[in-house]
Amino acid sequence: MKNGFTFFLGLFLAVALAWAGIVMGSHVQLGQLAPYFDENEGKAFPERMPGIAAQGQLVYQDLGCAACHTQQVRRPDFGSDKARGWGDRQSVARDYVSQAHVQLGESRVGPDLATFGARPLAVDATRLTQYLYEPHGGMPAYRFLFEERKITGERSADALKAAAPAGYEIIPTHRAVSLVAYLQSLNNVYEYPEARPVEPAAAKEGESK
Repeated sequence: MKNGFTFFLGLFLAVALAWAGIVMGSHVQLGQLAPYFDENEGKAFPERMPGIAAQGQLVYQDLGCAACHTQQVRRPDFGSDKARGWGDRQSVARDYVSQAHVQLGESRVGPDLATFGARPLAVDATRLTQYLYEPHGGMPAYRFLFEERKITGERSADALKAAAPAGYEIIPTHRAVSLVAYLQSLNNVYEYPEARPVEPAAAKEGESK
């Protein structure tokens, strides 16, 4: 092993250069990315999520929702996300600059949620809260986010329309309320300059013929 030191030095340099290229290179490209200010609307995008939604993102992370849901709309030639109603444009890095804990996701057991806040289910907070309590298809019930509370006087306005023991009602906990607020905040639909649609390769080839 006369050249052992040289070998390990070269191995170290190779790993260091690879790390610098991936991590440092990405930071140089995206680290200073800022929200986009729209002069016509007089505000910057993406907008910062409300405090309760930020708390809900932690609940989303804690429950491991990213194991079954993504938050990244693919470009047209990478899949049929647009046809599925998951978004009209591809996701870009700027979509996530205001998020402390980006939840890109691992797989799509369930639908992508990048634009979930613009869908009918998310608009109705009461219906969405009920959806979390009851299982739907492959979506499990998150009943531990709710509590049975004894009815004293009038029934609570927050009570779900769900079966409960006599004299009790089902009330969403703060974790459930914040999770709903987070899901409602997922609305990456603003058209950034860099998010202009990319036409599928097949379409481009067809045009050239």
